[in-house]
Amino acid sequence: MPLIATLDALQGYAILAVAALVAGAVNSFAGGGTILTFPVLGAILPDLPGRLVTANATSTIGLWPGAATAAWAYRGERADLPAWARWLVVPSVAGAIVGTALVLVLPPEWFDALVPWLILVAAVLFACQPRLAAMGTSREQLPLPLGDDPGQTKIRPLPLGDDRDPTRHLPLPLGEGRGEGAPALPTAPAASPHVLQPTAPARIALACGLQFLVSVYGGYFGAGIGILMLAVLGMLGLGDIHRLNGVKNVLGTVVNGVSAAVFALGALAGWHAVSWPHAAVMAVAATVGSLGASHLARRLPARIVRRGVALISFALAAYYFLR
Repeated sequence: MPLIATLDALQGYAILAVAALVAGAVNSFAGGGTILTFPVLGAILPDLPGRLVTANATSTIGLWPGAATAAWAYRGERADLPAWARWLVVPSVAGAIVGTALVLVLPPEWFDALVPWLILVAAVLFACQPRLAAMGTSREQLPLPLGDDPGQTKIRPLPLGDDRDPTRHLPLPLGEGRGEGAPALPTAPAASPHVLQPTAPARIALACGLQFLVSVYGGYFGAGIGILMLAVLGMLGLGDIHRLNGVKNVLGTVVNGVSAAVFALGALAGWHAVSWPHAAVMAVAATVGSLGASHLARRLPARIVRRGVALISFALAAYYFLR
């Protein structure tokens, strides 16, 4: 179905470009960019049946180049990942197909009714992102003295930022203390920050199941999918937030790529509409924003950006509930 330009078409394109620029930047190191682009598209597209489905499809296609750019920019953070991490691509593809199919199969009225709730959930997830991402971030571990478990070394997590002497728990030779003049104890070489601890198969299976559910949500709507994936990946001890983002950006590119392909094929088949001019503007802006933020993510005040997007998200959710 052709999409007729609104009276303020140029202004709408300008606002959409800014929203896509910020969305591409936010998606590269956190998630939730769809919260910005989807409502803008919903406001500037003609008020025709299935308008919000069209906005969802256009937003997914327009933001995908930014996701791919972030995945490329974070390629160095994926060094030395375990081989099993690649299996997370399988539930990502399967879930994205299921979620996108739900958008195309279910009546548009269902999707319209769910939009306020989806934005609200995404806003809450975005606001809680720092705590969710920290839940499974790998922690430093220190050996404790041998105790109740003979032949084994007890491991106690050390809180992040604790720089206490890692040798203070090592057993001392009989009769010797740690006073001045005591012989120095041999210490193990410092572990590389990229050396990963083995992960239990059950935890990997659980993560794959959760990744499938996250991908279903991502294929259906997608706002906040990056935040959900950071929480799932954090369970696996893949490293700090930057390494988690490296994996998250690849999986997000897969999920959004599958959804974008299905939406594009659906538009060609006449099942729904896609505003290709708007998608093109978004693609350029999202790529620029993603590339810039990916390189500056460790220097930018990410906490301030997250808070700003969360406030906008709650305001937009309120708008859709009250309209």
